[in-house]
Amino acid sequence: MNLFQLLRKKKELIPLVLMMTTAAGGASAFAVYSLQKTDVIIDRKKNPEPWETVDPNVPSKLITINQQWKPIEELQKVRRATK
Repeated sequence: MNLFQLLRKKKELIPLVLMMTTAAGGASAFAVYSLQKTDVIIDRKKNPEPWETVDPNVPSKLITINQQWKPIEELQKVRRATK
């Protein structure tokens, strides 16, 4: 039986199908969005330890509202001591 024929016979499934389609579309759109960000690293062979190149001054949140980013003093001390 075709999907459209099933929806014609059982009309109570229409909202469920619409919600599932919207949720799947939103999840796919978010996956594509997050893969396009520079913080996401897919290639492990060229950079096996990506956490070493993360800059603490750059915010890595989805949304930042009126927030000041400043370096952490203890982290800067440790970084200077290890160089």
